[in-house]
This record gives sequence, structure tokens and C-alpha cells, in this order.
Amino acid sequence: MSFRPLHDRVVVRRLDGEEKTKGGIIIPDTAKEKPSEGIVVSVGPGARDDNGARVVPDVKAGDRILFGKWSGTEVKVNGEDLLIMKESDIMGVVEA
Repeated sequence: MSFRPLHDRVVVRRLDGEEKTKGGIIIPDTAKEKPSEGIVVSVGPGARDDNGARVVPDVKAGDRILFGKWSGTEVKVNGEDLLIMKESDIMGVVEA
């Protein structure tokens, strides 16, 4: 199954959280916080403004992004856990 987001929606794959603390303590899965960093998998064509012109999204597939802790909706596509969120939920792009 292929999935294509609509309007200004973005599909994101969460990056894995840290397995250990800086002090070397191993964090069990049940105690881990979900990371707020991810990789953009797919981007919709963009929303429309008041005049009907399309507003092109600022992010593209492959961008590493930061998003809010409670942002997006969790979905499972082809057995993979992904997030779908509006572009406005993205706080920024992490530059290499």
C-alpha cells in the first residue's frame, strides 16, 4: 500500500530514542520518552491560501525535523509506525 498525504500534511518516521543515559544507565522501553525528532518520509502538495494559490511546504522528504511532544497522529503503514502531522506542528529543520 502506498500513502500520499494531502494538503499541508507531512508523514514522519520517529528517530529512535537513546538507549542509555550520559552516565551509562540503560533505560527500559517502558520508561523511555518518545523522541520529538524524526525524518520526513512524504509531504503533501501544500495548503491553499485565501486566493486559491498553493502554498508550497518548507520541508521535503529526507529532512530531519523537530516537532512537539504531542504533535501528529500515529498510524501504521505497511507495518511501520509513522506520524502524520500538519506542517505547522513542525518546529524546525535540523541542519547537518
